[in-house]
Amino acid sequence: MRTRKLGTSDLEVTEFCLGTMTWGNQTPQDDAHRQLSRALDAGINFLDAAEMYPVNPIRAETVGRTEEIIGAWFAGPGKGRRGDYVVATKITGPNGGFVRDGRGIDATTLREAVDASLARLQTDVIDLYQLHWPNRGSYHFRQYWDYDPSKQDRAATEANMREVLETLGALQAEGKIREVGLSNESAWGAAQWLRLAAEMDAPRMVSIQNEYSLLCRMFDTDLAELSVNERVDLLAFSPLAAGLLTGKYRQGAVPEGSRMAINGDLGGRATARAHAAVDAYAAIAERHGMALDHMALAWCTTRPFMGSIIFGATTDAQLEHILAGLDLTLPAEAMDEIATAHRAHPMPY
Repeated sequence: MRTRKLGTSDLEVTEFCLGTMTWGNQTPQDDAHRQLSRALDAGINFLDAAEMYPVNPIRAETVGRTEEIIGAWFAGPGKGRRGDYVVATKITGPNGGFVRDGRGIDATTLREAVDASLARLQTDVIDLYQLHWPNRGSYHFRQYWDYDPSKQDRAATEANMREVLETLGALQAEGKIREVGLSNESAWGAAQWLRLAAEMDAPRMVSIQNEYSLLCRMFDTDLAELSVNERVDLLAFSPLAAGLLTGKYRQGAVPEGSRMAINGDLGGRATARAHAAVDAYAAIAERHGMALDHMALAWCTTRPFMGSIIFGATTDAQLEHILAGLDLTLPAEAMDEIATAHRAHPMPY
């Protein structure tokens, strides 16, 4: 398993990262604990969580359960192995009330969230602490169709950023967090965080966790240049497009217990154009004798801004299937065909 330093930090992470967002809903604790052990056996050293997990659905009564499951592994089956994982988690931005009555990210909520995550994870330090989405709003999660940045108050945004950076610096000095990162951010937002951190001598964002896959490539034209030149690496979430790129939803199939069976349209991803794009990519995989999901993950590794690719598995069988394809290298012919398919099926959701 290849590793790299994440952004400008000293965190050495594997190019694949174990996602955890179903742990505590679709994936019970015993299964999650097996995944934690199996991923380490496969050479993966990077683990991503969030205080709001599990999702599908998000519920106030389950907030933090995923972190509790991880903490139970560190205290139980994984006792003594905390140092084997680079642990990342996130603070929830403004929300519908399922965390802290909907309050966004500020000095007070940061301290509350970090202390709560440390307790649930049963650890003394969080290796990478991320802002799940910005207070000012975001075009992510299919909000780009009507997101209006003119409604922002720039002075308030900058004041909040300064407050957050100052608090992150204090938490870092106290040894509670090591590095900091963004999630669901824009190029402008990321640039402001970097500018203010340099001005204030505050913690520098080393990564940005945004959605990225064969079907979701906004990062290519939005953030790629910033990511490469400023060394803010992408942590790609949903690299299989919420399961679309496994092929399990082709020809109208909706497997029992799947994400689509729970929330219907995969958060706005399951469009007619997306299904057509999946068929095009599946044809490429079939021509080259590859599993579609293995091809999709391998393609992500070729991107010049990639820090790590976050994949999740609801079941042990899904995890084993994914692990079996993580050493795949795509032939040049397949890469050319993927580029052609992307031009024919741009931004399918």
